[in-house]
Amino acid sequence: MNGNTIFRHHDTAVLSVTAIDAPVVVTSDQFDERLAETYRRTGMRPGMLAKLAGIHERRWWPEGTSFVDGAIEAGAKAIAEAGVDPARIGLMINTSVCREHLEPSIAVRVHAELGLPTNCLNFDLTNACLGFVNGMQLAATMIDAGQIDYALIVDGEGSRPAQERTLERLTGPDTTAEDLQNEFATLTLGSGAAAMVLGRASEHPEGHRVVGGASRAATQHHELCVGDYEKMSTDTKGLLIAGMQLAGDLWEDARGEFDWSDMDCYVVHQVSQVHTGRTAKVLGLPADRIPLTFPTFGNIGPAAVAVTLAKQVEHLTPGDRVLMMGIGSGLNMTCMELAW
Repeated sequence: MNGNTIFRHHDTAVLSVTAIDAPVVVTSDQFDERLAETYRRTGMRPGMLAKLAGIHERRWWPEGTSFVDGAIEAGAKAIAEAGVDPARIGLMINTSVCREHLEPSIAVRVHAELGLPTNCLNFDLTNACLGFVNGMQLAATMIDAGQIDYALIVDGEGSRPAQERTLERLTGPDTTAEDLQNEFATLTLGSGAAAMVLGRASEHPEGHRVVGGASRAATQHHELCVGDYEKMSTDTKGLLIAGMQLAGDLWEDARGEFDWSDMDCYVVHQVSQVHTGRTAKVLGLPADRIPLTFPTFGNIGPAAVAVTLAKQVEHLTPGDRVLMMGIGSGLNMTCMELAW
């Protein structure tokens, strides 16, 4: 059966959302300098990251600091801002794409470092760049069902190792123009962390209610972006075309359930200016209601939507309607409405 999955939540609210910036700024000009000889030899032009993708810089964690440290810091900050007793948090989900090892989960270290109780379920949930929104949906379902009082979602991403390996590989004497194109997306990534605390709306009138949303899969495109510990290869053009088709299909089918034509803020996944511009055009979104973080932070994977929302909080007012729009390579997409 084709179409969207529709979901609604009746008693869940966002109590806090936080972002932690990785402190080391790395510019696209620095990447271009590293690749100058490869550009010259292959006939490729420098400046694509800034001019085409619109990404002028991104962040790295310092040597000796892990993306997990960022997730822990973001989680502690979110708990403090929510004013929640950690002993009442019944669920903690880590949604990071990045991993230091296959097991145990990243969640166990975050759980331990934050001193969460033994009755707090904790695990990793990964779905490429859609993971954080999926984590919110699962947490809201458990809160609505009365299984838990509070949930903490965390995400930490670190692009430094992947980008250092990619730059080393692309500066090799055998690198071709096709290699540059296939690994271009890796150089758009960024580092950072985000976290969110959710609880019962009936107990927190000051919270921001999770209304519901729609999800849709287009998994026939699962080979367009494939990454492992060493390398990420991306069909950039193919991914853009398939992603826009998926977004358009989800949007059209959701019209009968939700009116998202005039939201106060559209928090879209932060990929590039090409993707954002095309999304706005395909869905008819006003560009001035789409806050951007990718120009100075790059694509921070699943943390990107939460980071962008966290940086937009000071500009939101009670009553605003916010739409979180996540999409993950594979492809999967979810739109989730919040009543601020």
